[in-house]
Amino acid sequence: MQTQSTTRDWILYSLLSLTILLIVLAMYQIDRQWLKLSEMQIALSEQAKDMRELRGAIASGAIAANASTNSTKSGEVAQAFQRAYAASRQPDYAQGDWSVEAFGTNLKTITPLVSSDAYASNVQSYVLESLITRNPDTLEWEGLVAKDWTISEDGLVISFRMREDVSFSDGQPLTADDVVFSFDFIMTDAIQAPRERAYLEKIKSVKANGKYEVVFTFKEPYFEALSLAGGIGIMPKHFYEPYLKEPQKFNESKGLLLGSGPYRLADPKNWTPDKGNIELVRNERYWGDVQPSYHRILWKIIQNDSARLTTFRNGDIDSYSARPVEYQELKKDPQIQAKSQNFEYMPPVVGYSYIGWNQERGGKPTRFADKRVRQAMTYLTDVSRVIKDVMLDYAEPAVSPFSNASKQHDAALQPYQVDLDKAKALLKDAGYQDKNADGVLEDKAGQPFEFKLTYFQANEDTKRMVLLLKDLYARAGVKLIPTPQEWPVMLENLDKKDFDAITLGWTSGIETDLYQIFHSSQAVSKGDNYVSYKNPALDKLIDDARRTVDESKRMPLWQQAERILYEDQPYTFLMRRKSLLFVDKRIHNLQMTKLGLNFGSLPLENYVPLAQQKYTQ
Repeated sequence: MQTQSTTRDWILYSLLSLTILLIVLAMYQIDRQWLKLSEMQIALSEQAKDMRELRGAIASGAIAANASTNSTKSGEVAQAFQRAYAASRQPDYAQGDWSVEAFGTNLKTITPLVSSDAYASNVQSYVLESLITRNPDTLEWEGLVAKDWTISEDGLVISFRMREDVSFSDGQPLTADDVVFSFDFIMTDAIQAPRERAYLEKIKSVKANGKYEVVFTFKEPYFEALSLAGGIGIMPKHFYEPYLKEPQKFNESKGLLLGSGPYRLADPKNWTPDKGNIELVRNERYWGDVQPSYHRILWKIIQNDSARLTTFRNGDIDSYSARPVEYQELKKDPQIQAKSQNFEYMPPVVGYSYIGWNQERGGKPTRFADKRVRQAMTYLTDVSRVIKDVMLDYAEPAVSPFSNASKQHDAALQPYQVDLDKAKALLKDAGYQDKNADGVLEDKAGQPFEFKLTYFQANEDTKRMVLLLKDLYARAGVKLIPTPQEWPVMLENLDKKDFDAITLGWTSGIETDLYQIFHSSQAVSKGDNYVSYKNPALDKLIDDARRTVDESKRMPLWQQAERILYEDQPYTFLMRRKSLLFVDKRIHNLQMTKLGLNFGSLPLENYVPLAQQKYTQ
């Protein structure tokens, strides 16, 4: 039996709803206050510790009570900080404000070693530091935590002398013991760091020679020995050492991040993905010769392209990386032009996109274990059309992992040209025919040639490419099933090798080492050779190239390795994309370097003049 509500009932309902709403708001406010109090407690505890140490130093005579401070001079600034120092001398330079960017996906974890994606690596770069860094103008290595270094004549021993004024963000000094610990921690089998161990296994030992000198000894010559030794992210021993007793706790962690860099997590132990945004605060103890300009670094999680653009239009993020389909229109958009500076460039160290063909699944070979099938798929993949129709020519074809401008590249190798007849012939030779006239090829057992192509669901350009490829492959009787996935799910499936084929991208460097991705030894669980590609001839060339220090002898070895990859097609190499970037005009000192645009580079060279700042500390 239905009943009708009276006016009194509605008033009671309204009062009850209002009461519930007030309770929820109060709980939310209490949570925010509790978080703020926790941050203040951490800060006050650290400041009290600093004051105790300072009083002790004054009492012992280590510091004069009336010591005066002088402004830093250019001659006192280490080479690694010269560009940042030059920025700080600009007439409109000011410290303050926030750097606010957007990630297009949720992050699974930002814990070092456990994380495996470029997003987490970006966050970590503001927190963790290394012994050396690369100069963006000369591309030469220069000291960061290290003052200088010596290399033995045989190239097997590298000794770094370290600065004595470096501390972690919690005030603990950074010493050679922390560098030794970082190496030992990575090489501990129980720690989930197979990718890093794959590289560091070249190192025989890392030992401290006193408090501020660390010595790396290599098992054999390695062409990137200096980069390898000097580039290890230095992890504080006092913070991470307890996890050696609980390695699984470390491996499953989401936000264990502490370092000596210019920024830090407010709480270095308790970030979790459900917090959404990622926020770093300025390390007020930063040891660098030039202090960072921004008070905070914030990444908002905005998975939708149009939502990111709207957020940029509203001034709530500082940059927007445009899709080719919208770039030309945005360049003519009056509002975007009034508020932005735009940059269109091919970064010198730009990475490449690819389709990876999984050759082993569940311990059994897949159809892609046959080289003829992989070659056929490449002949069916019309990269030129993808570049023209999807990327609107803001890309160039990729022949291999090596850039066309690299010395590693054999200029005689040209991109595969689409060839339907050759693809069909290769597939027929591999045993695939349309036996029942349904338009789909079948293998000798009568199983149709169909596969799932996994891709990141939030990337609209990739989605357009996959739909185009679906039509192209169908012409040869191959059925592609588009399989969009969320980013954390994709990473998990990569670790488990649970996919048919996948399209992704790799970042790149000045010289690319093939070992991590294509060496047979890395076709292990959670290794980066997740397509299980194995070729003993390639393995030998990779090993020989890595131990060849003489560049003139090493480059021909890389070119031979490239020719094997070109023939085997473990990946169908797609393209290298231009950066199409809009940056808010309030961001100053943007410059192009040999590594690309210095936007967000470390030590931070960008700043916001005082009159244009909009965020308080």
